[in-house]
Amino acid sequence: MPIIPGRGVDLVKIGDRRSQVEERIGLPHHGPGGERAVYSTSPMLVITYAADCTVELVEISYCGEGGNPEAQFDGIQLTHRFLDDVVSDLHARGHTSTPSDIGHDFHAGFSVWSMHSLWARDLDPAASEDDERAVAEGVSVAPCAYFCGE
Repeated sequence: MPIIPGRGVDLVKIGDRRSQVEERIGLPHHGPGGERAVYSTSPMLVITYAADCTVELVEISYCGEGGNPEAQFDGIQLTHRFLDDVVSDLHARGHTSTPSDIGHDFHAGFSVWSMHSLWARDLDPAASEDDERAVAEGVSVAPCAYFCGE
């Protein structure tokens, strides 16, 4: 699923009304009427709504399948890969970022992160049990100001 930095994804964009989102992708399976809603898409989307019921943040989780269903940007698979590899590939393409406590906030308007619910062996069966490489588990998309606190 390609991301559109600072805007969202094809299905859901920052500023869309909740009613429009639910018309397109259905009701959430978790969080109906709440600030955060989880939708049964592939990959799964978690949408944060502002007080006026417009999309404020679009989060894309990993599928675990690799390839096309995973979040992608600029020809780079963002999820279900080692986080350091993702960051390195994006930096090599000229995309700049600031480290955060769970990943990297890219100035283009997205964040790649790991909550450490996956471990290195999920990607590399030969990895040792104490391999601490983080796996990119999700991408958050919003204008850069959302991440930078501007």
